[in-house]
Amino acid sequence: MRLHRNLVFAVTRTLHQIFNEEVYADKAVEKSLKSNPRWGSRDRGFIAETVYDIVRWKRLYMEIASVSEPFQQQGLIRLFTVWATLKGIPLPPWEEFGLVPTRRIKGRFDELSHIRKFRESIPDWLDDMGNEALGEPLWSEELKALNQVAPVVLRTNTLKTNREELRKALSRENIQTACLKHYPDALALEQRSNVFRTEAFKSGLFEVQDASSQKVAPFLEPKPGMRVVDACAGAGGKALHLACLMENKGQIIALDIYQQKLKELKRRARRNGAHNIEARLIESNKIIKKLHGTADRVLIDAPCSGLGVLRRNPDAKWKLSREFVLKLIEQQAQILDRYAHMVKAGGKLVYATCSILPQENEAQLERFLKSDTGRDFQLEEETHLWASKTGYDGFYMARLYKRN
Repeated sequence: MRLHRNLVFAVTRTLHQIFNEEVYADKAVEKSLKSNPRWGSRDRGFIAETVYDIVRWKRLYMEIASVSEPFQQQGLIRLFTVWATLKGIPLPPWEEFGLVPTRRIKGRFDELSHIRKFRESIPDWLDDMGNEALGEPLWSEELKALNQVAPVVLRTNTLKTNREELRKALSRENIQTACLKHYPDALALEQRSNVFRTEAFKSGLFEVQDASSQKVAPFLEPKPGMRVVDACAGAGGKALHLACLMENKGQIIALDIYQQKLKELKRRARRNGAHNIEARLIESNKIIKKLHGTADRVLIDAPCSGLGVLRRNPDAKWKLSREFVLKLIEQQAQILDRYAHMVKAGGKLVYATCSILPQENEAQLERFLKSDTGRDFQLEEETHLWASKTGYDGFYMARLYKRN
């Protein structure tokens, strides 16, 4: 593989934005790719994949390269040098690279591979927290799995098509997919591709959604004609899935505190042909109180640390802190207590997170069920989706039944 100067420096500029300016990785990569429309798919793929790789392995590469934050340009070049050397990519004789001690890089990598916090490239505090919460074997297995590149998985929009017809439509656009066992509406790309440019996507035939995330909406057990509240709807990935399961019948009330996310939800709903979704902005507690005791189903896809989705958001582990996670845990408890009142007698509530920490999951449910609000509920089922066991994102789900 031959390295090109403009691509290498596009990588280091993007890393500067992510590491030094705290721009989210997906936004920084998107901006970088838009900066030069002459780049072809191979060039764009090189930039995106290299940036995400270096973000994912930042701590390990920092230790090998002997650099620290904030990164100067030469420090970013040294991170790139470590990446290229470990990938077996020859470095060109550019002044910026100078004399590269490749033997030292590989030897240092072998040394650090025996220490989990370096091997899996994770902050000390997070390694300590996860190890204490899950125990060494499971925590190590999860970290290893969450450092793999996530596959691209699509969810068929059954309001417009079925999985086989979608697969044929994508094949006509030279995109090959495979069906996933135990995921009835899922297709996995056989090769990474920009599916958002396809006519199938523009026609609303599918959404990009990880296989584990596709388990959440069915777990709620929605039925056509029900009133369902998606209490933390965001941009609407699970609300759109609920609309499919409900066959566009009944009502889905999608709540969120961010107007921009609900605006995106409405746009996606139009493309998907989902007509039973009503977006409501939570501007005050009155919005919640009006829904008390009215919902057949309530989904609380709670804000969380996102540790289960590090494969697709590797920069999250560098933006998190112990204090932030503790605040999230408090917020989750408040949301669960506040939104549970919307479930009517005989209705059901699902609490879900894309975290693998028990503090955010089963410990929250245990606390809730002992509270004044929770005493009206009983746990029906809970499940952990471990990345190390499924090959997809890490998730937790618990379904509660509200007694009559």
